[in-house]
Amino acid sequence: MKGPHLISGPATGLLLAGLAAALAAAMVLGISVGSVNLPPGKVWGVVWAHLSGHGADADPLLGQVVWEIRTPRVLLAALAGAGLSVAGVALQALVRNPLADPYVLGVSSGASLGAVLVPALGGTALAGAAGALGVTGAAFTAALLSALLVYALAQRAGRLLDSRLVLTGVAVGYLCTAATTFVQLQLNPAELQGMMFWLMGSVAGATWGDLGLPALLVAACLAALLTQARALNALLAGQDAATGIGVPVAALRLGLLVTGSLLTATIVAVVGGIGFVGLMVPHTARFAVGADHRRVLPVALLGGAVFMVLVDLAARVADRPNELPVGIFTTGLGVPFFLWLLRRRAGGSDAS
Repeated sequence: MKGPHLISGPATGLLLAGLAAALAAAMVLGISVGSVNLPPGKVWGVVWAHLSGHGADADPLLGQVVWEIRTPRVLLAALAGAGLSVAGVALQALVRNPLADPYVLGVSSGASLGAVLVPALGGTALAGAAGALGVTGAAFTAALLSALLVYALAQRAGRLLDSRLVLTGVAVGYLCTAATTFVQLQLNPAELQGMMFWLMGSVAGATWGDLGLPALLVAACLAALLTQARALNALLAGQDAATGIGVPVAALRLGLLVTGSLLTATIVAVVGGIGFVGLMVPHTARFAVGADHRRVLPVALLGGAVFMVLVDLAARVADRPNELPVGIFTTGLGVPFFLWLLRRRAGGSDAS
């Protein structure tokens, strides 16, 4: 996970400022473009009127489209990208492997299974337990159990083996996917169509009420990880080295597991399964600014937000007026990236 990077420490601030500007531009573009394109000036006028509390919408229909439909959607896409990217950083630090991410390790598939169980159990004896957990609670529980299972099976004699990690994650992911497919078959056709679209990931139909919990958890998990940044950096050197300088490795790894699972489950519960964001964005951020988590975390946060806003935009315009699930695009980009990364690591191992 170490190696040369493109941007030095002092230049990281400029990169963050550039990513913030890119995010603002991508969000304006995302609100402007749709089944009917809107001038960016009018979009900004509506948004500013609502943010400042001054002035009313000259066109009520325009105001509804911009503020009630497209703005929550774009914000949710940004939160999904940011949350999955931060989860990817946490899980990669946990296992000291850039191939790890919520999708590859089976965490995302487990969260999807937990989320679909809630509506599927609505008419059964377990409906009360499902209702008490809620979609997010069920997704988190299933995601955490999947992560624990992968973590346990990938070890030998108390040591985590990289060679087992990805294979175990893929196997557990397939198991959760098979279980999810079985649950889908119990749904009626109307529910099944919506569920299949949701499982591939979509921010369509986002409302302002969908934003609160993801925003709170992304901010809280980012803050928690930043306070542990030095410990995460020490963990890169290995468990023995981290223990030698006083890092509570067991507690740190447990916290990373819970953090990654919680973020993944929350995002999956709101937008469905979106793969490979937690793989591509953290690795790209690490390539740009190095392995120091004090720089990687904020760069991955903003980079993931920009990435998902643009992916959602592509999902809306690629086949207008139809809309495609965003998971099609993230998987289409993520699989080649994963294979390239796997080949690169194998080449490095062979060279050594």
